[in-house]
Amino acid sequence: MSKIRPLGDRVVVKRSEDETKTPCGIVIPDSAAEKQDQGTVVALGPGKKDSEGARVPMEVRLGDRVLFGKYAGQSIKVDDEDLMVMREEDIVAVIE
Repeated sequence: MSKIRPLGDRVVVKRSEDETKTPCGIVIPDSAAEKQDQGTVVALGPGKKDSEGARVPMEVRLGDRVLFGKYAGQSIKVDDEDLMVMREEDIVAVIE
């Protein structure tokens, strides 16, 4: 993957792979499958600045599995890989 360096409090997330088959064996075509609202953090910005100009550290870490809102972030494609760029506040939880 090419290097991508998010700015401020932005996070780059690789969306989890969609399930293409149901537990009973029915294959779901790509056009009918819903996008997953979870993924893995692959890049972090340095964090946003507070009112005094000091950096606020990011709460998520590289490699964290996270949940995010359905309409969160911006979809991008880097080296044929689908990624999401979003603000840290768009992440609703870390999956442990």
